[in-house]
Amino acid sequence: MGDEVPPEVLDALQRTARAIRQDVVRMTFRAGSGHPGGSLSVVELLTALLFREMRVDPARPDLADRDRLVLSKAHAAPALYSAMARRGFFPVEELGTFRVLGSRLQGHPDRRRLPGVDASAGGLGQGLGLAVGLALDARLDARATRVYAVLGDGECQAGATWEALLAGAHHRLTNLVALVDRNRFQGDGATEEILELEPLVEKLRAFGWRTVELDGHDLPEILRALADARTSPDRPTAIVAHTVKGKGVSFMENTHVWHARVPTREEAERALLELGVPPTEAVP
Repeated sequence: MGDEVPPEVLDALQRTARAIRQDVVRMTFRAGSGHPGGSLSVVELLTALLFREMRVDPARPDLADRDRLVLSKAHAAPALYSAMARRGFFPVEELGTFRVLGSRLQGHPDRRRLPGVDASAGGLGQGLGLAVGLALDARLDARATRVYAVLGDGECQAGATWEALLAGAHHRLTNLVALVDRNRFQGDGATEEILELEPLVEKLRAFGWRTVELDGHDLPEILRALADARTSPDRPTAIVAHTVKGKGVSFMENTHVWHARVPTREEAERALLELGVPPTEAVP
């Protein structure tokens, strides 16, 4: 099933994912604001997309037939910015300006300010509708563009998300993939306690989407699913990726507390140590 990833490529992707997690901790600590929990959970999804699956050229970010990425859960901007920088869209050093007044790296991505960002986002529940429009536009222009939308599971409680799901299936947008970061926590607590989503996979299938579920931290599994999505003959694909909120940092995992809380210096140093950074290099 799908494309097999050479071991050396997989190793490079895993090292990139680790570096992105380190960046997320540093960026949110330095800024004194941000959303580390949901940024850490989405790392492998963004790594798979930007470093392997998507047709993009950092030197020419506005190519008409490039693939498009809509980060609907836009509060995970630290993970997106890190992935973009490490992919070559802008210098890694610029990550230090995250949420600084006047920086291109706003709290939520802004396509007007940062080349390579395909959609400004931030209103949860709106991103998939944007992605549907981009996929329709590509079809009307007969472009080979594929569109990828990364959603949080909390925003799947929004009615606009389900309207977009209906539209994507109705128009048989085979060039559209929705990836749900199913970490089971949102800002105020567990998703199933706030507004139950299950059975999510069955609901997505009932809405007409070709749906798979997988381990959202297993890069080979993610890449196989993305490769298979390219072969869908008659409908868009939804990938429900089971992830861990705060993945990689033990005291941030599986809790909503770190949805928008940022680490102290001591906590940042501890987190970076867990992510493989020597104490002498942890935090400036």
